[in-house]
Amino acid sequence: MDDITTLKKKADEMRCNVLRMLHHAKSGHAGGALGMADILTVLYYRYLRHDPTHPDWEERDRFLLSNGHTSPMLYAILADQRYFPDEEIWKLRRLGGMLQGHPSTVWELPGIEVSSGSLGNGLSVAVGMALAAKLDQKGYRVFCQISDAECQAGQPWEAATAAVHYRLDNLCVFLDWNHCQIDGHTEDVMDVGDLAAKWAAFGWQVHEIDGHNYDEIITAFDSFERAGGSDKPTLFAAHTILGKGVSFMEDDHNWHHGAPNDAQLKEALAALHADR
Repeated sequence: MDDITTLKKKADEMRCNVLRMLHHAKSGHAGGALGMADILTVLYYRYLRHDPTHPDWEERDRFLLSNGHTSPMLYAILADQRYFPDEEIWKLRRLGGMLQGHPSTVWELPGIEVSSGSLGNGLSVAVGMALAAKLDQKGYRVFCQISDAECQAGQPWEAATAAVHYRLDNLCVFLDWNHCQIDGHTEDVMDVGDLAAKWAAFGWQVHEIDGHNYDEIITAFDSFERAGGSDKPTLFAAHTILGKGVSFMEDDHNWHHGAPNDAQLKEALAALHADR
């Protein structure tokens, strides 16, 4: 997909599917999933080199979801791209279903590269994968989504240091900078400060963007694709809104976790369809 209008419609379609999934499951994490819909839609429908009919294709790009609780958006996109049958999404968070609350390789779910959700760990795995690609002289890229609250932990900064040391210009990280976590706003729980400046100080190529502005998202992706040989890993410091597209969810940390009831689902779907 190259047309921005088409990409926006697809992102809102995925938001609707996420809300339906969570409503059916009666649990899950809505806010972060809706907030990262735009970046993940651009990734999967425009930039990621992958093949749903051959999910283990050796030359595929890898995507890792470090903040694994936002997995409903990833599941919605994978289902839409036919990595698995649509009916599987109605088994979200059910015993025996492949779509658990956090991505898990135990169920051999196509399109899932690693079990994730222990916050702070995902970037370390992504660094390992990107380093392996360099050592094996492979051309695939590694993409990883992390959250601002994860940056309250120490492990992401160790991974950040390693990525610079090993000159992993095949690594691109999306920082979901929505200022919200389960206990409140990050500034109140543990202020992480100017994350764009911090990552730049660690030696990363940083693009500070509006995570809902498609021109800025696409420009950042294009810059990453041109950065091969720069010897620097790339970070999108993406200012996002938790619950984007649903007014009663937006920037409300209480929607970090939770599923809409019948009335809320109806209101949310109406709002998202109205934006099309």
